[in-house]
Amino acid sequence: MAKFDSNAQGTPSWIEYSSPDQQASKDFYAQLFGWDYDDQPMADEAGNEFGVYSIAQIEGDSVAGLGPVMGEGQPASWGVYLATDDVDAVVGKARQAGAQVDVEPMDVMDQGRMAWVRDPGGASVGLWQQKSFGGSQRANEPGTNIWNELTVADPAATARFYADILGLEVQQQDMGPDVPPYIMFAAEGRTVAGTMPLQPGMQPHWNVYFNVDDVDATVARAKELGATEFAPAFDVPGIGRLGYLVDPQGASFNLLQNPPEA
Repeated sequence: MAKFDSNAQGTPSWIEYSSPDQQASKDFYAQLFGWDYDDQPMADEAGNEFGVYSIAQIEGDSVAGLGPVMGEGQPASWGVYLATDDVDAVVGKARQAGAQVDVEPMDVMDQGRMAWVRDPGGASVGLWQQKSFGGSQRANEPGTNIWNELTVADPAATARFYADILGLEVQQQDMGPDVPPYIMFAAEGRTVAGTMPLQPGMQPHWNVYFNVDDVDATVARAKELGATEFAPAFDVPGIGRLGYLVDPQGASFNLLQNPPEA
């Protein structure tokens, strides 16, 4: 079990689900991952409440957020926040580097300061500056986020953008003959995320991976709950077994089963 109270700049610190049917989404993930929820009212800067933000928890520790979509007709989706030391400064760098700022820096009560930008590759990403709330308190164990992966048309170029605005180190992992290297990001010497080429028919986005004990059993359970399998599960030597799903609301998410211990 890995528990966290802070994150180095550039580390994925929080994952957030936006749903057109929040209760249905909560029920799905609760049954799939065993999550409980702490429902908190959302309010604008004037104090007007406009919905509920659900903190998904495992044994009382926060692992993800679920809220309503912010606009009518918007699809369900998972999003990723990257930790920042100074969100305003990072947004300024992002704008200069060609990003579109979708949500300007704003305070979230006493919990932190956030923004959303769309990188030059077209993927939307959240930025989070910690105050009282650092993000996910657990990761890398069943039912929690274990990996995040940027999917864009030009991974190398977009990786340089993240290196420039967040100080991330860009690394490459050899994937064998006739296969492009896998590009990864490292923060303070620790690998924290990856990036891969966009597949035909897909939009640029950040993928979220959840750790599970058994990918095949989890895929079967997800299908019983109304999800669809986007691609068959497969093994990656040294990494584990991967599964790809689309939940009942239409949001994609992935599974990772750790490889057997030697």
